[in-house]
Amino acid sequence: MSPHHHRIFFVTGVSSGLGRAFAHAALDDGHSVVGTVRKSADADAFSAMAPGRAIARELDVTDDDAVFAVVDDVESTVGPIDVAIANAGYGHEGVFEESPMSELRAQFAANVFGAVATVKAVLPHMRRRRAGHIFGVTSMGGMMTVPGLAYYHGSKYALEGILETVGKEVKALGIHVTAVEPGSFRTDWAGRSMVRTERSISDYDELMNPVRANRIAASGNQLGDPAKAGQALLAVIDSPNPPAHLILGSDALRLVTNGRAAVDEEIAAWAELSRSTDFPDGAQIAN
Repeated sequence: MSPHHHRIFFVTGVSSGLGRAFAHAALDDGHSVVGTVRKSADADAFSAMAPGRAIARELDVTDDDAVFAVVDDVESTVGPIDVAIANAGYGHEGVFEESPMSELRAQFAANVFGAVATVKAVLPHMRRRRAGHIFGVTSMGGMMTVPGLAYYHGSKYALEGILETVGKEVKALGIHVTAVEPGSFRTDWAGRSMVRTERSISDYDELMNPVRANRIAASGNQLGDPAKAGQALLAVIDSPNPPAHLILGSDALRLVTNGRAAVDEEIAAWAELSRSTDFPDGAQIAN
């Protein structure tokens, strides 16, 4: 990117993890970043990263009205948002049967509704300008599954579908939408940031106990480098044809590829039965 091509980024959840890395990369590249945090101490720390260009806003993304108010304020007091990164969220680990419905609602409130509110808030401004790039940070867990993350996978699959659809709706308006699917990055996602449901049903011990222990043991030693993830996003922003989906990390690339291949194989195995349910004279859905 040319150092003279200045952009304004709006990034949710910059106090730590990938959100922090995305903001750091943009700041290092000479851009301005409005980053959202939930605590005043985190706001001060973020603003100190690049005084005048790192601009903190306290925000709970599960408060729809607050999200819209913050975005409108940024547009009027800081400037037009060129790049929005809906990153705020967290992981939930728990056996499906053991996990209470309240934890599902909380997971979707942050990972889905918070991200959707962010996209909805920036979209009218970008649409009027016929320009902008929206990123939604989902996960490799929005394209494949493992036991113990049902609520998390559900939230990320939901966001994947929404982002892909929005991208098709706004493509002709000069706006790009990219779903980002990180693999295992060296953040605190699997550490203190993760909500873990207490184990209670012994029938799942053999499956779940090793999964939980291995995830905790691997935290801090993950393959992915957050700084390199930040650089990858900058490369996508500069691309004339940015992708609708961006997988980050060789582990994610392998697991998503293998998972999709298994689904394709199963679809093919049952294709004859799938076709057998048609009316002979029915209308085909247009692509």
